[in-house]
Amino acid sequence: MHIVIVNRWPRFSDGVRWDNELTRYEEFIDHDVHQVSYVVDPLGAEGVLADPAKIAAQVQVDDVNDFEALRDAVAEITRRVGPVDQLVALSEFTLEIAARVRRDLGIPGPTPDEVAVYRDKVRMKEILALKGVRVPRFESCESPEAAVEFARATGYPVILKPVDGAASIGVHRVEDEQELTALLPTLDLSRYEIEEFVTGRVFHIDGYADDHAEIGFQVVSRYLNDCLAFGQGAPLGSVVLRQSELRDRVEAFSRECVAALGVRSTPFHLEIFVTPADELVFLEIGGRVGGGEVPHLLNKLFGVNLFEVWLRAVGGRPTGITPKTHDLSGGWLVVPKPADLPARVTKAVSLRESVPTIWRELLPPVGEVLQPGGSYDALHSGRFILLHEDEAQVEADIHRIIDTFEFEATRI
Repeated sequence: MHIVIVNRWPRFSDGVRWDNELTRYEEFIDHDVHQVSYVVDPLGAEGVLADPAKIAAQVQVDDVNDFEALRDAVAEITRRVGPVDQLVALSEFTLEIAARVRRDLGIPGPTPDEVAVYRDKVRMKEILALKGVRVPRFESCESPEAAVEFARATGYPVILKPVDGAASIGVHRVEDEQELTALLPTLDLSRYEIEEFVTGRVFHIDGYADDHAEIGFQVVSRYLNDCLAFGQGAPLGSVVLRQSELRDRVEAFSRECVAALGVRSTPFHLEIFVTPADELVFLEIGGRVGGGEVPHLLNKLFGVNLFEVWLRAVGGRPTGITPKTHDLSGGWLVVPKPADLPARVTKAVSLRESVPTIWRELLPPVGEVLQPGGSYDALHSGRFILLHEDEAQVEADIHRIIDTFEFEATRI
C-alpha cells in the first residue's frame, strides 16, 4: 500500500515542549511494509523523523493548506512512486482540502461530502436536527438582511462563526443589532453561519469512532471558561469527569451524535452544552484529535494515544483500543499570551512546588519574545497539565494556578 502523509506540524527535541510528540508516523505506520511518502511545509518537514532511506518520496510546498499546491505535490509523488492508496491529513485545517485532492486525483478515502459532516458547521447541524438531536437554532448567512432577520427572531446575543473554522478563529458573539449591522459588511458571509446563543456549561468529548460509527473509547471533560473567551484573553482549561449520571448521559448523547452523522474511522472532538435545565445540546464536532493538551492528558491517564489509534488503522493494523479500566481525572490549563505583542517575557514563575498536581508545565523563559499567532499549542504565558484522581481537586488547582500565576512581559 502506498500511503501519503500530509504534515504541517513540527516535533520538538529540546525535552521541554511536548507539542506533536504523539504523532510518531515512523512508529505507527510500518515503513518497511508500506510505501510511505510525505507532503510537508517548512514547519512540517521538522516533524518527519522517519529514516530517509525508508521514505518513498517527500515533497515540500509553501503551504499544505493551499489546495493546488497539495494536489500538485500528490500528483508528483504519484508520478515518482505510483498510485496512492491512502492520503492522510491529521490537521483540522487540512481535512477538507485533502478530501478535494482525493476527489480530483481518484484516491480512495473520505470524500468532501463525507468530511463535511465534521467540517461544515451548517451541514452537521442540518443532519442532526433531522435526526431529532437538539442543536442551536442556526442559519447560513445568505445576506446581511437575512442574518439581521434571524437575530431579530432568535434574540440577542447571537453567534457568528465560519462554517469551516476551528479554535474559535473568526467567531463573534454579537450583543445587539447595531453591533451586528456594523460587523456583517466586514465578513465573507459565504463562509459564515449565524446561530442561537445557548446558555450553559460546555463539555468536550474526545474519542475514536470505528468503521461502523461505534465508539470504543471516549473521555468526557468540562471546560473551565470557553474557547471564545480564550481568544479574548481569558485562560482556558478543562477537567476530566469521573463516573456519574451526567457523564453516562453525555456519553450516550455522544454515541447518538456520532452514529447520526456517520462519523467513521476517525478520532473525534465533540463539544456540547449542558443547559441550566440539564438539557444536552450539540455544539459542534471535529473529525480529528482534540487540540492542545487533550491528547497528552488522555494518553497519560488511559494509555490511549488517539494519533496512534488513527495511524494504525490507516496502515491496516489493529487499533489497540481496550476498554478503560481506571476511573481517573486530570485537567489542563492554558494561560494565553498577552494581547499586546510582540512582547519580551520578564517574569514567569513556576508553580510546580506550590501545586503538586502539576504533571507538566511549559513556561516561556525570561527573555523569550512572544509573537502573535498560533493556537492552543503555541508558546503561551503558561501551559499546565494536572493529574489527580479527584476531579474537584483538579478543578480547584486549576483555579489556584489562574489566581496565583506570576507572569510579566514588556511590549517591544
